[in-house]
Amino acid sequence: MSQSKPLSLHVPEPSGRPGCKTDFSYLQVSPAGSVRRPPIDVLPSETGDLASTMIRVLDDDGNAVGPWAPDLDRETLRFGLRTMMKTRIFDARMVIAQRQKKLSFYMTSLGEEAIGTAHSLALKDGDMNFPTYRQQSLLMAREYPMKDMICQLLSNEADPMKGRQLPVMYSVREKGFFTISGNLATQYPQAVGWAMASAIKGDTKIASAWIGDGATAESDFYTALTFAHVYNAPVILNVVNNQWAISTFQHIAGGESVTFATRGVGTGIASLRVDGNDFLAVYAASCWAAERTRGGHGPALIEWVTYRAGPHSTSDDPSRYRPADDWSWFPLGDPIARLRKHLTNKGWWSDEEHDKVQAELEAEVLAAQKEAEQHGTLIDGRVPSAATMFEDVYKDMPEHLRQQRQQLGV
Repeated sequence: MSQSKPLSLHVPEPSGRPGCKTDFSYLQVSPAGSVRRPPIDVLPSETGDLASTMIRVLDDDGNAVGPWAPDLDRETLRFGLRTMMKTRIFDARMVIAQRQKKLSFYMTSLGEEAIGTAHSLALKDGDMNFPTYRQQSLLMAREYPMKDMICQLLSNEADPMKGRQLPVMYSVREKGFFTISGNLATQYPQAVGWAMASAIKGDTKIASAWIGDGATAESDFYTALTFAHVYNAPVILNVVNNQWAISTFQHIAGGESVTFATRGVGTGIASLRVDGNDFLAVYAASCWAAERTRGGHGPALIEWVTYRAGPHSTSDDPSRYRPADDWSWFPLGDPIARLRKHLTNKGWWSDEEHDKVQAELEAEVLAAQKEAEQHGTLIDGRVPSAATMFEDVYKDMPEHLRQQRQQLGV
């Protein structure tokens, strides 16, 4: 009788730890312009190669190459660069405000600014995003007032959420930004349900759902994929693979031997894997997915490959679980620097203008912050009235709540 070897489990390990350089060879980066662009009505089963390779447009010299290169005009590209810059400046200012104890918590999108900015430009008014806590660039691209965003962060008297949401949990219906949920992955089935409702009503609006690489391990993710596939829901399913969940590497969520995009193909959904730090590639892939879903050809899943350059949040110290200089070695580079180089090559940007715009945007963010702080900050106690806890629960306030509010004396 033959002896079998003892069984063992495989525990994925990150390719870099504090004190050593990360080996990014696992990323499987395709050359710019080398990946084919299929028709929007392609069968999901025929996108397997697109889910394993990586769609890229900008080459190392900043030139747009290949079948995915979009024909964007000067002003759109300049707006994209300014929006990414503004998002990064906003994030940096809010981290400082948190350290000054003006707000309790913050999460930056450092290194991921191209994804929300370019994706927003591919959507139409009325489309609805179901974001996580790192898609503030969606709001920036829709030019939502920064003052209102900061009031929400400060939970002050002018907070649009009336102090009911954790900072960064925005909700802006008129800008196509569904209320952020702190319970990760819930936004996926919500987005699919919203998209199904749009189709039932015979509308033309689509949904765009957002999730991180870590949250793809949640059951809500697979439930959403099943419903999207079965009912042909008009929804774009975005997976932002920034390599790290709170402190666990993407391999723990299943990204070691296969890409996250291949999960879409496996459930009958056309899927793409895209360089998330390439503004032009993000825009082109987003337009392709939006046209596909809006045209009734089925949902689309896109894995955006990027890198969380900063901490998970202001409560996190990434130097405890990954190399401190990881971002400087990330092979997909800085999305702002890459688009800046492209614009400079075309003669539509210069170093002098970059410095000027940087100063203008810093002043704009600071002015919005000062305006918001006039309504209070965390350290001065100027918060929404306790009476607001009784509002927005029922269309017409029932008598028992009216009595409770009177008893509270507010």
